[in-house]
Amino acid sequence: MPSLRLRAFGLVARATIWPILAYLGKTESTRKLLDLAAAMSGRAPRGISRTEIRIGGRDGLRFDASGLERDRVILFFHGGAYFSGSPKTHGPMLSQLALDAGVPVIAQDYRLVLEAPFPAAFDDAVAAWDDVRGQGYGAERIVLAGDSAGGGLALALLARLLARGERPAGLLAFSPWTDLTHSGESIRANARRDAMLPARRIEEAAQSYLAGADPTDPRASPHFAGFSDPPPVMIQVGDQEILLDDARRIAARLDAAGGEVRLDVWEGAQHVWQLAFGFVPEARAALRDAGAWVQAAFEKAMR
Repeated sequence: MPSLRLRAFGLVARATIWPILAYLGKTESTRKLLDLAAAMSGRAPRGISRTEIRIGGRDGLRFDASGLERDRVILFFHGGAYFSGSPKTHGPMLSQLALDAGVPVIAQDYRLVLEAPFPAAFDDAVAAWDDVRGQGYGAERIVLAGDSAGGGLALALLARLLARGERPAGLLAFSPWTDLTHSGESIRANARRDAMLPARRIEEAAQSYLAGADPTDPRASPHFAGFSDPPPVMIQVGDQEILLDDARRIAARLDAAGGEVRLDVWEGAQHVWQLAFGFVPEARAALRDAGAWVQAAFEKAMR
C-alpha cells in the first residue's frame, strides 16, 4: 500500500504542477516556475561536490564524492517535456543517485524547445556521449540514464549507439516518454489518476518539440527504434502515470530484442516520484534500487 507521504506527494503535485502544465502557455515564465518546483522537491545530500563542466559543446554538471568509482560514470539526461528542467533542477536527485550507484553522474544541459526544436536535443545527447568517450571511458564504463523526456532521449541515444556498434553498460530510465504518437492506452486510462501530467496537453507538448517532424522518428520516439543486442535496462514507472504504457511497451521491445529488462511498476506512484526522495519513502527506496542495479550492470559489463 502506498505510504501517506507518497499520497501527499500526489496531492501536492495535483495542486501545483498539474495546473501549471494544464493551463499556462509555453513561455519563459512558465519554464522558470516548473524549474523552481523541480528544484524544491529534494535537498542534496551531504558530501557531494557539484562541478560545472562543458559536455558535448553544452554546459553541464558533474556530481561526485570521495569514495566513488571514477573509472565509470552515469550519463544522465533530465526530464521536462523538452521544455523545462536542467541539471540544476535535478541536482539533489542526481547527487543521491551518485551516492547510491557509487559512481559520478554527468548531466548535460541539452537544448530545450525554446532554444531549438527537434532534433537539437538528440544531437546534443550524441555529442555528450562522444565527449565522454573522448575522455577515455569505454562504452562498458558508461550507464545511460534519464527521466521522462530525458529517459526517452537516453533510449533514443541507445538505439543510435547500438547501430554504431557501441554498447553501454546499461540504461536506467525513470518514467520515460517514448512514444510521441501517444498510442498507449494508459494515456486515456490514467488521465484522471495522473496527478502530474495533464493528458489533454501532451499532444501539444509533443508538437511543440517536433516542430513538424514525424513523431515516429526513432530519434524522438524510441518506441519505433530498433535495438540490436541491447545492454541491461532498468525502468521504473508509477501505476498512476499516463506514460505507464510508454514504459511497458519499450520494455517489451527491448525484451524481444534479446535484452535483459527489469520493469518496476510502483503502486500509487506519480510521474518521476524519485525527485521527492527526501520526503517520500518510496522515492528513496526507488533510488536505492536504481543505484544497486547500476552497480550490478557495471560489474557484469566489465567482467
